[in-house]
Amino acid sequence: MILHIDMDAFYASVEELDNPQLKGKSVVVSGQSERSVVSAANYEARKFGVHSAMPVFQARQKCPEAVFLPPRMGRYKELSAKIMSILCEFSPLVEPSSIDEAYVDITGCERLFGGVREIALSIKKRIKETLNLTCSLGAAPNKFLAKIASDMDKPDGLTIIMPENVEQFIETLPIHKVPGVGKNTHGKLKLLGFKTLGDVKKYPEEILIKKFGKFGHRLMELADGIDRSVVIPAPETKSVSTEETLLEDTDDKLVLKKYILKQAEKIGRELRKLEVRAKTISIKIKHSDFKQVTRRVTIKNPTQSSEVIIRETFQLLENYRMPKKARLIGIGASNLVFKAEPVQIDIFEHDDTKSSKWKKLDEVIDTITDKFGTDAIKRASLKDQK
Repeated sequence: MILHIDMDAFYASVEELDNPQLKGKSVVVSGQSERSVVSAANYEARKFGVHSAMPVFQARQKCPEAVFLPPRMGRYKELSAKIMSILCEFSPLVEPSSIDEAYVDITGCERLFGGVREIALSIKKRIKETLNLTCSLGAAPNKFLAKIASDMDKPDGLTIIMPENVEQFIETLPIHKVPGVGKNTHGKLKLLGFKTLGDVKKYPEEILIKKFGKFGHRLMELADGIDRSVVIPAPETKSVSTEETLLEDTDDKLVLKKYILKQAEKIGRELRKLEVRAKTISIKIKHSDFKQVTRRVTIKNPTQSSEVIIRETFQLLENYRMPKKARLIGIGASNLVFKAEPVQIDIFEHDDTKSSKWKKLDEVIDTITDKFGTDAIKRASLKDQK
């Protein structure tokens, strides 16, 4: 049996957790620009039709009284890591599928923790008691059905599909609920008379493949309750990145540097928290025509210093000739090595990572932000930037 855990309105729930005064209010987490989209909406806001990926201006129209908050990814990642750690207490096979979702293979864990329902309820209880957050949980013989089950009784729900009930469940499962069936595919399936996943079995496989290609074969397997994907534990972090849509398009590099400054400090904190250093630093720019470019540099001495990241990203920006105004700016750090791994130092090259001054500054800033949040301390040049 496989579990799928889906945290309830995760970003918005974390904001309510950290600020109890938000309880009972409509809360929307999004970028602050009207051109941004909604990242998350709590259930009070959803009653007004606000949902994730909706443009912010539209969300404001639907729910003008909502509290709109910028995302705090550092805080969400912190709690996400704790959630994944709790899941690992019940099984070594935990596969995060996003910051607020994960699959857990509990096959063979019954002797330790009881049956499926007991394990599911224990997980929900641990998350609630430890973090004061709720989740919805689905259990089924495979990932496909577990994912659907977790969405059937939100929020704070639990749906279990036992092997002997799979066929009956599939017969009544609306076809649009199947992962991979988007608006376009749903329209084609509707024309064929498909209302439920069970209807797929009425058609020969060759016809489905002819109309839908590989997905036709996938549909046929799902209609038979077959999903061959397995739970794969998360690999090690390969890169760290962040990006932001600008309040308005610009080719002013001084403005872009302010965004980079804030992002570089965030990336530096993340690298230090992971106890890794980056060999490659990059910038990403999306222009007003939506064309996206990336520029990167590989440095001799792997770093986790915010100051080095700032220096390298500033230089990458200076070297880039802006053909059009930018609408999005982002930076990344990749080619990671563990902090403890030895590195070859060039004695003729100035190395900021060896500077005790910058190292101490990073440590002080990390301590303050961990305790009081990222807005507690910032550079003077960023005092007016949210």
